[in-house]
Formats: sequence, C-alpha cells, structure tokens
Amino acid sequence: MEIPSSTSIPSKMKAWVYGEYGNVSDVLKLDSNVTVPQVKEDQVLIKVVAASINPVDAKRMLGMFKASDSPVPTVPGYDVAGVVVKVGSQVKRLKVGDEVYGDINEKALDHPKRFGSLAEYTAVEENLLALKPKNLSFAEAASLPLVIETAHEGLERTGFSAGKSILVLGGAGGVGTQIIQLAKHVFGASTVAATSSTSKLELLKSLGADLAIDYTKENFEDLPEKFDVVYDAVGQCDRAVKAVKEDGSVVTIVGPVTPPALIFVLTSNGSVLDKLKPYLESGKVKPVLDPKGPFLFSQTAEAFSYLETSRAVGKVVIYPIP
Repeated sequence: MEIPSSTSIPSKMKAWVYGEYGNVSDVLKLDSNVTVPQVKEDQVLIKVVAASINPVDAKRMLGMFKASDSPVPTVPGYDVAGVVVKVGSQVKRLKVGDEVYGDINEKALDHPKRFGSLAEYTAVEENLLALKPKNLSFAEAASLPLVIETAHEGLERTGFSAGKSILVLGGAGGVGTQIIQLAKHVFGASTVAATSSTSKLELLKSLGADLAIDYTKENFEDLPEKFDVVYDAVGQCDRAVKAVKEDGSVVTIVGPVTPPALIFVLTSNGSVLDKLKPYLESGKVKPVLDPKGPFLFSQTAEAFSYLETSRAVGKVVIYPIP
C-alpha cells in the first residue's frame, strides 16, 4: 500500500464515533470530519488497514465503565493492524513503513483511548505494538492482539505449564480459540478440553482440543475427569469451580467470580506478540476469523450487531479501512 508522507497525512479522517452512551445501533455514527490524532513522543501514527471488534467495545459504548472511561466523543476499537506513517521523538524500535499490529489500550478499562482503531488513523504507544508476522494478512493480524494476549495472560496467571490439563469454557469464541492453541502448542498441555455448541466441535478439535464438549448435550461439571486449570471465557464461574482439581486453578475474564477463581483484566503489551511470533509464523498458532467477515468499514455497526448475537466464531474483523 502507498504510505502517506508526513506532508500528505490529512488533518481530518473518517471514523466511527459515539458522542453519548447507549446501544450501538443508537449511538454509533460514521463521521468524515474527525481530527487525526496528534502523536506523543512515545507514540507512532498508524494508517489503519484492518481492525477487529470485541465485547469490551460494546460494553464500553453502553457506559458500563463510565467511571474509569475517557470522555466522549469516542472512536471505539482496541485491535489494530496497519502501517506506521509517523513516529514520535522517543520512538526507538519502529520506523515509517513498518507493518504493525497490537491492542492499542494498555489498560483495557482504565481511561482507554478516545481515538480507537475504527478510524483511518490512530496513535499508539510503541511498546503496545509488534511487527506483523509476514505470513499473516492485515485482517488476520487485526484479529489477534486482545484475544491472544488475554489467553496468554490467563494461562500465565494460573501457572500453567507442560503436562497439565485444561478445560476451556467458550472454546469457539475469540479468546477461547487462542487459549486452546496456546495451551496445546505453546505451553505443552497434556489434555485440552473445550466447550462449544454442536456445530463448532470440529473447529475445537482442529485447533488442538483433545476433548470437544457439546454444552447443549452435556454438563462439563459432571465429567468424571477434573482439570488442573479451568479457563472461563464466557462467565460460568460458578460451574467452572466444580470442574477443577482440588489443588487446581480457575481463571475467568467475565464476572461474577466464585471463589477460589481469580478474575483479571488484560494489560496490553507488544512484547507478548513478539514472544508468540515464531508460533504464528510457523502456523502452530493461527488466527480464527468469523466466516461471515470481514465486514466492510461501512458495515461496522452491522458487525457489532452480529457480535452481540454471541454466535460469532473466533473474531469479527473490519477490513479494509476505510
């Protein structure tokens, strides 16, 4: 793609914006007159090529994190893949022309950026970004940062290691598809079990699940086998704690929390993407994009409506932008 020079970067851009909290269909609007964000010393300006959307975007739009959110109007979007077009004075590693990807908000719920990734340009701290693996398209790269970093952080927090068993609740979702792969192919799990609806069981197996559990037909907590770790990606913590070994660990990313489970909110870091790059480039760990996508930039509101059905497989991606 053609990289704009610093003189050709426009002052205004197209972006999806909400100026008040509410349902996506009511508050999210496409605006062609949004100011391109300024680059701070430790940031780069990215010409966005692709973005993906996450449940946190819709929850934020509803005002669920109002107390710690940045003020509206807001451009939503955490995940980005694109090309560096400008660098701040303190940027050391990245240069104009680099193809990068990342989750642009270091603290997911603590004053996330007002200028997110659902725009033609976004400004991001260098340490949140990594060079895009060459074998991945921009759309594939945009699908990964938030979910693969969340999967990785949860596994690290439980002390997951080679030879341990894990049960993944919500194995076909954005985070779940990455937990299965990381547990099996990066951490060396002895057994990976995962839940999904009937139509998605084969996907779970293709990602590395040894046991694919159809939640419409059986209750995972009734299985005779218990697991070293249960990773709850869907909000079934009260059931998750019944499926773990006595000395095992339960981690969740969706409240409420049932002791002894722990809940966490992702801290974004580009170094995790760098660490996982060999697995992505070798194909051992793959992006999983929902087959209905990618959605066009003009269809972003429709993409959110689809995400809210909870039927998406893997990630919902917006491409190309604009």
